[in-house]
Amino acid sequence: MRGQLDKQKILVIGGSKFLGLAVAQRASKAGAEVVIGARDLEQAAKAAAQLPFASAIHVDITDEGTIAAAAAELGYVDHVVITASAHHNVPVGELEHDKIVTAFEAKVIGPMLLAKHFIPIMPPTGSILLFSGVAAWTPSPGYTVMGVTNGAVAFLASQLAKELAPVRVNAISPGVTDSGTWDTLAEQDKKNLLESAASSSLVGRAGTADDIADTAIWLLNAGNISGETIHVEGGARHV
Repeated sequence: MRGQLDKQKILVIGGSKFLGLAVAQRASKAGAEVVIGARDLEQAAKAAAQLPFASAIHVDITDEGTIAAAAAELGYVDHVVITASAHHNVPVGELEHDKIVTAFEAKVIGPMLLAKHFIPIMPPTGSILLFSGVAAWTPSPGYTVMGVTNGAVAFLASQLAKELAPVRVNAISPGVTDSGTWDTLAEQDKKNLLESAASSSLVGRAGTADDIADTAIWLLNAGNISGETIHVEGGARHV
């Protein structure tokens, strides 16, 4: 692992917690200079302080001004990883316009605007890594917004890969992953959730943060892969 990303600068938006933090930690171990971007700069700084050669920067993926400012401040990055999201998981009858828009801003609009501002400071060998999710391929009542925004990410990876080439653009689509996201649930509720995910997986287990971090580092190094969505959910979409 050490040396895979030596002398490369990686911005991880959403890197102060959960899957983003796992990716940031793994990239750091691989020798990268990691910049953790988050809306909460204090939280990002605390996460960066735990890593060697890491720093923090304010980026709100739903605010183009902060994206442009971050690109100007950094001046150069090899790769950008975007794990940010905004959820609005309610039945259709309870949908709220502004919350739908925010979900699309986090998953689709923000990454497009990030490409606008960051491509000029990236090398031809660079890449953008987006995050989709299994909800796009497993429709479920109450998760329409999540499903549609995650599905849009897969199409966005393909479209951006074509337009931004030779810079590569890919996406990871996780399934239910024990990354800390579910720690706010009661212990038994979390256990039930992960057991349900395991039973809905061809490999018989829920995902781990390591599964996602491993895939992210592989994709950042995979110089002949672009426009793809890599499913890391144990085949859950086939069950």
